[in-house]
Amino acid sequence: MEPSISVSCVPDPGPALLDDIARAGIRHVEISLDGRKYAGFDFAAFAAHARDAGVDVRSFHLPFYTDETVDPASLDEAVRRRTAEIHAHYVRVAASMGAKIAVVHACLEPVADADRAERIARSKESMAALADVGEAEGVTVCVENLPRSCLGNTSAELADIVACDDRLRVCFDVNHLLLDTHAEFLRVNGAKIAATHVSDYDFVNERHWLPGEGRIDWAALADGLDAIGYRGTFNYEISFRGNPKTVRRARDLVPADVARNAAEIMARKPLTVIGEGGIEGLPPWP
Repeated sequence: MEPSISVSCVPDPGPALLDDIARAGIRHVEISLDGRKYAGFDFAAFAAHARDAGVDVRSFHLPFYTDETVDPASLDEAVRRRTAEIHAHYVRVAASMGAKIAVVHACLEPVADADRAERIARSKESMAALADVGEAEGVTVCVENLPRSCLGNTSAELADIVACDDRLRVCFDVNHLLLDTHAEFLRVNGAKIAATHVSDYDFVNERHWLPGEGRIDWAALADGLDAIGYRGTFNYEISFRGNPKTVRRARDLVPADVARNAAEIMARKPLTVIGEGGIEGLPPWP
């Protein structure tokens, strides 16, 4: 498993971030932006600079919010239709950048219990249609497990969603599991995991901390990924600058911290601790 960095780690990703990533010896990135910034982002320029830096745009996170409502599980047909157009456009953008994976959320939250079954049905329709676009563009669509009331918040429910189309795969976000263990998720979905989002948390809510700042047993998780034969990237989706409400660090993170962290995890060594999560009185996300 080679490390990768989601460019969501900083507010305004650009050439300087790519250069820092390359200098740290990391060869892969995932495109993931503030939802309001997709429309104005120069993806072609980013891809060109990544190539010059020797960095591969491995995956592309499809927007799950913009100035428009983006919800593939909406009970409003017009919203679903527009969401399909937005997602299809960005799958094509991903393909133009050389990305082979598109990560997608199965819904917009919150999801009411009374609507859950119908919204799962609508999400399956949307995911199958998106798989058609992905196949045409040579991009694998990976549905991400999500926290709280979202669709795909348990191992079994996510497995049910991706079972709607054999072309769909799973993005395993290891800090989104609030109702299952990592071992259970790997047991149920391991055969279909084609991408990861890596970060630490407190098992209370998603936190996107650097591994070692939270409660995940990283040696056990790495062993579990090895056991299922996972050979994709170990893609860090963390906040470099931290959130003072949820984690305390003496300094901001840099790509070299990610490279060291990944090497320590892969070697099953004790992790170098940069910050401290789990501060008393944490607010709800975010």
